[in-house]
Amino acid sequence: MEYVQFGKTGVTVSRLGFGGAVAGARNYIRPYDPDGGESKVLIREALETALELGLTYFDTAPAFGKGVSESIFGEVLGGVDPKNTFLATKCVPTDYDGVMRSLEGSLKRLRRDYVDLFQIHGGTYTAERARQILAPGGMLEAMEKLKREGTVRFIGFTSEDNNPAVFDFIECRRFDAAQLCYNLFFQHGYEPNRPFGSLLAAENRGLGLTAMRSATSGAFQRWMRMIRPEDNFDYTPALIQFALSNPLLDVVLLGMRSPERVRRNVAVANDFAGRIDLKALHRRTVQ
Repeated sequence: MEYVQFGKTGVTVSRLGFGGAVAGARNYIRPYDPDGGESKVLIREALETALELGLTYFDTAPAFGKGVSESIFGEVLGGVDPKNTFLATKCVPTDYDGVMRSLEGSLKRLRRDYVDLFQIHGGTYTAERARQILAPGGMLEAMEKLKREGTVRFIGFTSEDNNPAVFDFIECRRFDAAQLCYNLFFQHGYEPNRPFGSLLAAENRGLGLTAMRSATSGAFQRWMRMIRPEDNFDYTPALIQFALSNPLLDVVLLGMRSPERVRRNVAVANDFAGRIDLKALHRRTVQ
């Protein structure tokens, strides 16, 4: 397993991360019942296999199945020495008191006294929402208080966008980490030919960087089935390698619902021959 330093935190984490959306969200990407007994067994076994194979970065959120994902993570990781894992969870945009309540519930479900990374769980931030988060007495101030108290080690934000709010968060220099959408389909966070993008801006500020939707959340595969119904080729390893090839990314998150999927993804991550030169890929002139 490849390990890297997570931004300016000084903490070493596995390059491959275990994404928790698939553990709690009903029918996420494909049919799935988070309340089903067999489903929970497979997720627990997947988490155990990830630990055995060297993954240390685990990401979840209370919004993933109304706490189901966190509870499953807690069942497995709660008995593991916290020093051997890097556990991240989130809080949806809320007010100061809402932050406190959210973390309290997360810690109970995760069976931990603290989490390594506490993130604002955002898809899109409007300019007004961003101002509220950054304002005195707002959400970020509450997160900073929790960091001082030691119930969270680091704070960050997540976003699907590359909009002004994301750059405002990066430039405020109050966050330790950012989780951003990046994959073969959605490369807006990093344009190597400019260079430009939120990933580059965050890297320049020393933020720990995690990629969400690293294998396109099934979008690329669905596209292939639409235009080539007879195509049975498994594109997932190539999609994973594309994300891992980005030198700015510390962690590439992948959702894994079975031990077999964990083993396959770890094998891909360990295949360094599969990495590509992104600058060469984007070159438009013949050399």
